[in-house]
Amino acid sequence: MDNLVLISAEAVSAILCFVLVRFMIKPYRFTGESRYVGLPLGFAFLGLSYLFMGFAYFSGTLIFIEDMKWLQLLTQTFAFAFLAVTYYFSKRTSKRKRLRWQISFTALIVGLAISYLIVFVPPTFVLPSYKTVDEYFRLVNILLVSYISLHALRSHTMKPDPKTLWFPLGYVLLGFSQYSSLVWSLDSSFTALIGAHVLRLAGLIVFLVVSIRTFTPHDATKEGESI
Repeated sequence: MDNLVLISAEAVSAILCFVLVRFMIKPYRFTGESRYVGLPLGFAFLGLSYLFMGFAYFSGTLIFIEDMKWLQLLTQTFAFAFLAVTYYFSKRTSKRKRLRWQISFTALIVGLAISYLIVFVPPTFVLPSYKTVDEYFRLVNILLVSYISLHALRSHTMKPDPKTLWFPLGYVLLGFSQYSSLVWSLDSSFTALIGAHVLRLAGLIVFLVVSIRTFTPHDATKEGESI
């Protein structure tokens, strides 16, 4: 029964992320600015990470479970990295900064590919245990989400708007979800595990509600610059 609940939570999280991709791609479609590509990519990778973990819970094959967990781990961290880089370059940029964005974006893609190769392609590298790597990656995720939250909050204070205030709140909830997952990994607290899923779903729902209200055809460009 517990597995069924966890699978459902992962499935719902993935669906919410993939729906959000549809909204997050609008700033790029309306402006043509490549600096906004990281938004839909970040949420797409985030959705894939939840999907991979759902498959891990569903599978009865131990090897398959471990593969899915590693995929989830890598994909989720790179999702937050894409979002962090996008927010860093989100303001109007010069040609030099556009070049830096392209280099950063390419580096993330290459880094993601290399990470998958290290984990899955022979010859097998001697890697630390999944639990150890997961804990370190959770810390990295918390740092990345903290940066995104502060950046989004600063953007809101510069251009106060009741709608944009909800973006940092959504990221804060995702950050606390990562913290709860870290607590669960360290001491196997069932409460922390449940809290991680509840906080994550709450954060994604906040994003969905504010995206529906914000990313409309007539103001997607303006609001895209205030995220």
